[in-house]
Amino acid sequence: MCRSIKTLRPPAMAEEATADDIRAAALQYVRKVSGFRAPAAHNQEVFDRAVEAIARATEELLDGLEIRGAASRRAEAPAPTT
Repeated sequence: MCRSIKTLRPPAMAEEATADDIRAAALQYVRKVSGFRAPAAHNQEVFDRAVEAIARATEELLDGLEIRGAASRRAEAPAPTT
């Protein structure tokens, strides 16, 4: 539980963070804050909800960040072809 949460935005990551990367960071955060690597059964639901909420917030954060000298994540998406 002592490993650090990795940075999920460029230039730390060459490519866009995946859903798995985001969930792993959220899980690591909840583990660190709660002090539980694996919660007891009576805490599992609240633990899982916290991981999902933090993953959603992380996705929103990454989507909204503007990195100087780089296009936003949304602007980098290829345009649909006809």
